[in-house]
Amino acid sequence: MAYVITQRCCNDATCIAECPVDCIRPTPDQPEFATAEMLYIDPDTCIDCGACADSCPVQAIFPEDELTESLSRYRDINAEYFQANPLEADFTPIPAELRPPKERGTLRVAIVGSGPSACYAAQELLERGDVEVDMFDRLPTPWGLVRAGVAPDHAGTKIVTDAFAADFRRDNFRFHLNLEVGDHISHDELLAHHHAVIYAVGASTDRRLGIPGEDLPGSHSATEFVSWYNGHPDFADREFDLSAERAVIVGNGNVALDIARILTTDPDQLATTDIADHALEALRHSAIREVVLLGRRSPAEAAYTSPEFLALGYLPDVDVVVDTADLEPGDALKVRLAHEYAERPSTPGNKRIVFRYLASPLAITGDGHVEALEVSRNRLVSSESGPVAEATGETGTLATGLVLRSIGYRGEPVPDLPFDDARGIVPNDQGSVAPGVYVTGWIKRGARGVIGTNKVDAKETVDKIIGDFAAGELKTPINDREALAALVRKRQPEVVDRDGWTAIDAAERAAGDAAGRPRVKITKAVDLVRTAAR
Repeated sequence: MAYVITQRCCNDATCIAECPVDCIRPTPDQPEFATAEMLYIDPDTCIDCGACADSCPVQAIFPEDELTESLSRYRDINAEYFQANPLEADFTPIPAELRPPKERGTLRVAIVGSGPSACYAAQELLERGDVEVDMFDRLPTPWGLVRAGVAPDHAGTKIVTDAFAADFRRDNFRFHLNLEVGDHISHDELLAHHHAVIYAVGASTDRRLGIPGEDLPGSHSATEFVSWYNGHPDFADREFDLSAERAVIVGNGNVALDIARILTTDPDQLATTDIADHALEALRHSAIREVVLLGRRSPAEAAYTSPEFLALGYLPDVDVVVDTADLEPGDALKVRLAHEYAERPSTPGNKRIVFRYLASPLAITGDGHVEALEVSRNRLVSSESGPVAEATGETGTLATGLVLRSIGYRGEPVPDLPFDDARGIVPNDQGSVAPGVYVTGWIKRGARGVIGTNKVDAKETVDKIIGDFAAGELKTPINDREALAALVRKRQPEVVDRDGWTAIDAAERAAGDAAGRPRVKITKAVDLVRTAAR
């Protein structure tokens, strides 16, 4: 019997370090790790010790005889990976981690942001020795996209925050939430109180379609919709017209699949999750019966991951619809799954998630509100860089009252830092931007990868910081930690510290316990701050 990695895999590679027989791939030092959908365990080498399962931060690893029906296929998925990539065990000793030299005293680091990239950087720093970390976020709550981006029905993925919370109970870590860098405190002031500042601010905006009608009422970005149903304070008051029977999502990445699931899942099932109450109420009155996802390429080039695509097939009372005309032969799992969906019979009365491959949006039309989306048909042509979608000249129209664009995220300029507008990142060298200034996560490398990808990324940035500290290249802070705390309180009396966040967390969990849910989110900033002050 072997252990099996399943859908929830977050790619943070914690399990790899724990495996005594080195049978988990790909590893962070392999080129394919950066684009891997998930990690895999070689069933022929696994000794069934369970060390990987014990260390997994999102509980994605199970003994093969304990796999549920919806996860049973991962036994073959793990095995198939090693059939294509035979295991070559590598027991080369891992180099010792860089640690701050004791003679230089305490290394003090500020982290701007509190999402996964920020938290992995903080964890990495706290494990290195004599380090103090101050984490800043403009929201009264931490965890970034884990709280405001991960779909409510993916509760297991959110378990990663438990590990963050456990590490952040240390005295050498402090939260400064509900405080905006650039408003309440400046970049220069952060540098005056720390040896280094890490910006882990993610990619906060969506890419635009650039087509006529994109700004009509009823046309929105995926970020708006996802933040709305997840209870982000900035989006709690948004309204979305769910009165039409069809919604169209332009894009077919994992976020698009998340939205399609939320729109088609029975609200009674969503009522057992941490979905925002206002979204749940709106979905109870939704008329949407069909969600169409447009992708300009074929299934082989689709942006979603195979695990998320596979999971759609287990949604109760929902048909996944694929047109055989969009398909071509292939052995890749995404292609095989698309063929399987195409062969499934439809069930009368079911809601539908329809994949329209080789299709691009031309224009959104309507008289004062979205009424339809004009679409062009594509074909794939070869190029030096691979298959490219090319319009065939065929067009069509999809009647709809809701269009959501989900074609990728983009970083925004950070005040006082350089910015590469073409790539949407802060230019950097292994995370280093300027003396004492660093980046990690999407603002460092672009909006790609999953939650755990940020762990390896954060390690690189932290190694750079400690190397610079050891070389004496970082300026000694002018002011101490208590001076920072006093400045923060003066500038923002309603700053939320660790105790404040603990109070919010406890209140949400208590409300969730009473309702049979993981938590009931507080969605208004003023209410969050009030709860933190109790």
